[in-house]
Amino acid sequence: MSTVELNRFIVILIYGSLVLLSLLKLANPLKVNRKGNLWFGLFLFLWSTYWLDEIWSLIKGSQIEIHSILSVQFVQFLTPVMFYFSVLFFANPSFKFKWSDIKYAILPIFFLINLVLQRYGNFTDQSFFEFTFIGLILFQALFYTGLSYFTIRKHQKRIQQFSANTEGINLNWLEYIILILFIINIIYVIYNLFYDPTSLNAFINIAFLLVIYFVAYYSLKQKEIYPVEEKKLDEFISINEENESEEIKRKLIPDEELLRIKGDLEKLMEQEKPYLDSELNLIKLSEQLSVSTHHLSYVINTGFQKNFFQFVNEYRIEYAKKLLKDNTANKLSILGIAYESGFNSKTSFNTTFKKFTDQTPSEFKK
Repeated sequence: MSTVELNRFIVILIYGSLVLLSLLKLANPLKVNRKGNLWFGLFLFLWSTYWLDEIWSLIKGSQIEIHSILSVQFVQFLTPVMFYFSVLFFANPSFKFKWSDIKYAILPIFFLINLVLQRYGNFTDQSFFEFTFIGLILFQALFYTGLSYFTIRKHQKRIQQFSANTEGINLNWLEYIILILFIINIIYVIYNLFYDPTSLNAFINIAFLLVIYFVAYYSLKQKEIYPVEEKKLDEFISINEENESEEIKRKLIPDEELLRIKGDLEKLMEQEKPYLDSELNLIKLSEQLSVSTHHLSYVINTGFQKNFFQFVNEYRIEYAKKLLKDNTANKLSILGIAYESGFNSKTSFNTTFKKFTDQTPSEFKK
């Protein structure tokens, strides 16, 4: 098989995989993260249009440039926006568009005006429009991938306010997609500037195909990030917003009440050991303590100077240390100790243990 034939085969795989995956995300048979998956499916479908030229050229047997059609160019320009919207709804399913969000249409409108003027304007010098065309594409891509990256980072902090196990809901895979695509695009731009771009097509397409399979694996594997009813979800979001606000400095409860709840919480953690439940979250703990989630979050943040993730996992790590030191528990593997201590995977156990002790569990045991 020649390089050209290989590249054609890879292009077919890329386009077919993206269209199939977009349909799966739009159909969402598992009914999880509905809004996030809807926008992510639209993003994947728009992403697939970048290979339409090559697909139709293979079908027709001659070179066809679909990307030069005005409507196709405009739709492709919206690809980074669709990705950002999917990140927004993965991170906050209760997010609702407001009139102020009309700002997301500013760049697309400028791009559409530029396209129309470039196509139908009676201008002898097209260099300005061509430069603006490329500049808007690059700026839009960098701007929205940057926004997506910071939204994911904010989400990773938010979930630590109500969940003690963040693996599987931290959206790391979306963060990796951004970084991988950014690196691939840098390589592509550099190669186009200094080398023959046609020789890079097969390599770039293989890289994109691997990224698509990575996306397929993790996006289909993504479980419900907020497995709670909408009312509780709004509580979680509002708790996080309060913690980010200067108003957190005001007292939600009197000092006497704070000390009472703090004492009850320490007693519960020592005697009942709720941290051994791998599915423990702020709601479960607040129900066991018979206090509101807002008050419990305030007590943990203010009374212990920690977030929920840090507070619970400190207990888990201390319990794991006892098991690692205990000769009678030596029959347990590291994974067994992880499960006994309330962790739901060896990876999260190792990562958290290293974070709290600067040692891996194996190093500590030795």
